[in-house]
Amino acid sequence: MAENNRVPGQAVVNGTREIFRGKRFSFLSQHVTLPNGFDSRVDFIRHPGSVAVVPVLEDRTLVMITQYRHPVGGYLLEIPAGTREPGESFAACARRELEEETGLTAEEFISLGSIHILPSYSDEHIHLYLARKVSATQQHLDPDEIIRVEPYPLDQVMRMISDGEITCALTILSVQAAARYLEKEHQAALHGAD
Repeated sequence: MAENNRVPGQAVVNGTREIFRGKRFSFLSQHVTLPNGFDSRVDFIRHPGSVAVVPVLEDRTLVMITQYRHPVGGYLLEIPAGTREPGESFAACARRELEEETGLTAEEFISLGSIHILPSYSDEHIHLYLARKVSATQQHLDPDEIIRVEPYPLDQVMRMISDGEITCALTILSVQAAARYLEKEHQAALHGAD
């Protein structure tokens, strides 16, 4: 392997041009010198960050949403998720998005970590949460949101992921993280009872 391919560090940004600014994100083109010394143009989406919430009822039923997604030309089964507002914390965003999209509130939000879902062309940083002790409130959909709220047992959702019925990567990752968390919690409770 060539020596210049192992150079650690950050890229040097030599120039930035905003190509497009939308209501939620912008599209940038940057001239950079990469850590290995190579000059390149990198085009990517600049995103303010977002959250994904896995609401779980006492009987391990997940509250899912079926949402119309125009870029893929149809409806996808997903978990509630959304973009952070300026100055909003990720935890506050999780509470807001859960209520807006599902009409639910939760007493408990547990962090499941964070991910970069598409780092090849977006800097979006998504924080994942498990929401428990949920109760009904009022749904507040945006005019461009077409959402149906539906309960699904966790085992069924895991089968739907395995069978390829759920294709939203954020939903798949979030549900799998929630299932791991719940399983660890269950195992700890069993061992604590010994």
